[in-house]
Amino acid sequence: YASPSMVHEGVTVVPRGSAIPLLEGPKTEGVTIEDNGECVITPSTDVKFSGRLKEKSKLNYWNDWLLIGHHETPLSAPTKILEKFPSNLPKKHENVIPADSDKATIEKVIDIVEGSSTEVPAAVPKDIEEKPARPVPRPEAPVDSILKDMATIILSTFLLVGWLAFIITYPMSVLQQQQRQHQLEEKIQLLQQKKMPFHAPSDLPLEADFLDTSCGRTESSTASTPNMSPRASNHSAYSSISASDAGSCLSTEQEEGDEDAHRVMVGKISFNPKEVLGHGAEGTIVYRGTFDNRDVAVKRILPECFSFADREVQLLRESDEHPNVIRYFCTEKDRQFQYIAIELCAATLQEYVEQKAFSHHGLQPITLLQQTTSGLAYLHSLSIVHRDLKPHNILISMPNAHGKVKAMISDFGLCKKLAVGRHSFSRRSGVPGTEGWIAPEMLSEDCKENPTYTVDIFSAGCVFYYVVSEGSHPFGKSLQRQANILLGAYSLESLSAGRHEDIVARDLIEQMINMDPQKRPSASCVLKHPFFWSLEKQLQFFQDVSDRIEKESLDGPIVKQLERGGREVVKMDWREHITVPLQTDLRKFRSYKGGSVRDLLRAMRNKKHHYRELPPEVQETLGSIPDDFVRYFTARFPHLLLHTYKAMHICCQERLFQHYYHQDSAELSLAGDTV
Repeated sequence: YASPSMVHEGVTVVPRGSAIPLLEGPKTEGVTIEDNGECVITPSTDVKFSGRLKEKSKLNYWNDWLLIGHHETPLSAPTKILEKFPSNLPKKHENVIPADSDKATIEKVIDIVEGSSTEVPAAVPKDIEEKPARPVPRPEAPVDSILKDMATIILSTFLLVGWLAFIITYPMSVLQQQQRQHQLEEKIQLLQQKKMPFHAPSDLPLEADFLDTSCGRTESSTASTPNMSPRASNHSAYSSISASDAGSCLSTEQEEGDEDAHRVMVGKISFNPKEVLGHGAEGTIVYRGTFDNRDVAVKRILPECFSFADREVQLLRESDEHPNVIRYFCTEKDRQFQYIAIELCAATLQEYVEQKAFSHHGLQPITLLQQTTSGLAYLHSLSIVHRDLKPHNILISMPNAHGKVKAMISDFGLCKKLAVGRHSFSRRSGVPGTEGWIAPEMLSEDCKENPTYTVDIFSAGCVFYYVVSEGSHPFGKSLQRQANILLGAYSLESLSAGRHEDIVARDLIEQMINMDPQKRPSASCVLKHPFFWSLEKQLQFFQDVSDRIEKESLDGPIVKQLERGGREVVKMDWREHITVPLQTDLRKFRSYKGGSVRDLLRAMRNKKHHYRELPPEVQETLGSIPDDFVRYFTARFPHLLLHTYKAMHICCQERLFQHYYHQDSAELSLAGDTV
């Protein structure tokens, strides 16, 4: 028979060796499309057997089945076995196939099925209808029976031994545990009467079951934030409880609701274990705490990471004088952990960018990046390479008395202090950083030279794009990120090719993430880039350039450099792209060449100098000085500032332009061709 439970999308079940039964439903012509011959209507699952098959002597089949499908046999077809009668099929005589005939009868049935499908079926005897034959159980092989008996005996023996061992050892362990708990409670009560601090006995296991596990749960996390120093490649949760934590947890049981009972005191540092700010690798946990009545962040570090912690403290002491480097306060130790008290911050750069509800307190993205780069330049001046710069390690401070916040570099666990006179470090000197933010030379086997400070510049370039694009990464999504870094495959699609601010940002970021470390600018050079210039400084630069080239010959090197590629900058004729009132006013005094960058700068300088003498309609179209005035020209000629900045680099040593360019890079050519 065919069981509905064994039918799947037009596939039916039939006894092996029998003819394919007919399926109830439309004929072939009604379900077949002549063009491609595919069945579009699922047939019924009912099966018609030939009447001959219902004779008592011809209804014996083995209990193995074959699935027949419309297109191809499923992979599971050869192994499908009907274990028992289907519950959703009525147990009638026409549905039951007795198995009381021998092999010869089965072969005879197969012969009849194959040779006489057109014969008229015979009637089914009444005795079959009334008394279906019961299946004769197959005799079990003696060897199989012996093996089963042996397996049963062995399993029973193991279970019995295990149960006896549990019965014997469990009462003893419970008794010892109760005795220890009773001793500990007596000691706590005695110390509380004397008002002395509690110290857990050294022979007491810290993870004993009688300790309040809620104290441990508050410090555990299923997903820790990666790469807080010291680190390793895991996200372990906090599982062990310090002696001071144990004391606070036990006292909580007796004094419920008392806030002071939860606090842990280690030297001058105190914190509440329930106030967890974050988790790091290697079991590092950051708590909210106090030091000398000041709110701080307390990093609790495990013993195996003390060497990392000591190095981090040493570097923090050297570098925390800068306003954009996290401030260090003190470090304390107890028998199990080391604690570092650092400045408490409001959020990470990741929260600043990705959480739209986060209050920026007036801190603009460009200002934030400038502060971060300033802190990085200070670290490099102290021969410190951070090696793990990323959004999670750039923090936003708490608002000061004036409500202002600032960016600060934190997490010095992977920092490398270079020896005097050295500018590079070995790849073997510690963990390279966080995947997706690591410079390619740190992981590439083809790079023969040791890494330098520029590994931080690469990471900073990725951070810059992350901020200006509001959450994107130049090397794609997290899983493909590091592979793309090694291939140099980046995309800055969030930056528009026709917008002044995006053109300037693209130029800087492409220099910072250059595959060649030697072509990346230093942190001090990054700070000089026009990306950070205010509108007032941009206007002053345009004026200084115009003053400098006013008397220069057209054949001179400076003018030639400025005019090279200039027609694309001014869009062939800049006079056609300014408003009519300004066009009219320019014609009154002198003639300007529409294809010249120098003449465009000259027109800007003249209108800036004589702004108050301009007609009201011209002042209105130019807007206020300096912001609207600069935007008027950079919006129409978005490549003007960057083109002029690169062209005038040949004058960077002159006193007039020294504060526009980084002097240590004066001999280095800027990356990229002029527009």
